[in-house]
Amino acid sequence: MTAATTSTAKNDRLKKRFEKWDVDHNGRIEKSDYEAEARRIINAFGEDSASPQARALIDAFTSMFEYLATKAGVGPNGAMSEDQFIEVVEAQIFQDGDSGFNRVVRPTIAAIVGMCDTDGDGEVSPAEFGKWLKAVGVESSAADEAFRKIDANGNGTLTVDELVLAVRDYHMGRLDVPLLGN
Repeated sequence: MTAATTSTAKNDRLKKRFEKWDVDHNGRIEKSDYEAEARRIINAFGEDSASPQARALIDAFTSMFEYLATKAGVGPNGAMSEDQFIEVVEAQIFQDGDSGFNRVVRPTIAAIVGMCDTDGDGEVSPAEFGKWLKAVGVESSAADEAFRKIDANGNGTLTVDELVLAVRDYHMGRLDVPLLGN
């Protein structure tokens, strides 16, 4: 992929991410939109919303929103437009590379793994991964293919590190797997 293609893919994927999180389609994303994403995942796993895993997931999504919204200048209880969202993600996550992803995205992915990891081994199996992606609108057949591409060491499970790298590479336009659904 060329730099221009990668940049176009990154922008397109950020716009799609914004659209998926803008649950009420008001052209802004608020904390409640991030909480709704967490609840979709919690519901997909049939988890009690008061469980430690569910609370950790909601807290991770909420913290990510509050961090980005504060950096965007709208405050932790404000709302971001699509342009503000793209600008702040670019500045706080992409320009900082691995450190940006580790600071902003990794806690949420770790919480998602905590929710998905129904057998308690600290890793995500293909079935667990499929449930997560189904919660965000990805077809089962596409989830299987995505799992194979993300499983860097080929051991049949995904770690937090593999998932952080996959999400980073996906949003940077370097990995073509359906992580956002339809």
